[in-house]
Amino acid sequence: MTAADPTSAFTDAQRAAGVIAAKRRGDLGGAEQLLAAFPDEAARTRGFMLLAELALTLIRTQTGQTMDDLVQELALHIAAATEQPPAV
Repeated sequence: MTAADPTSAFTDAQRAAGVIAAKRRGDLGGAEQLLAAFPDEAARTRGFMLLAELALTLIRTQTGQTMDDLVQELALHIAAATEQPPAV
């Protein structure tokens, strides 16, 4: 993966947030359009990775938990979710 300039990384993160927002409001077509708007797979990966890091940082700031504790808790939630289908 090549390094991206900070501006494009944040643009990619904003696009990733848009994908999630569109999906949550039931606009699957809009989510697909936003996914297709990423210039390549590397940009998509960077965008979603930066979005996840920013979201975890927000939670860490609010809860006072360490990042390690948050990631461990998230991993447990993911494991539990694989045992039951997600609610749509």
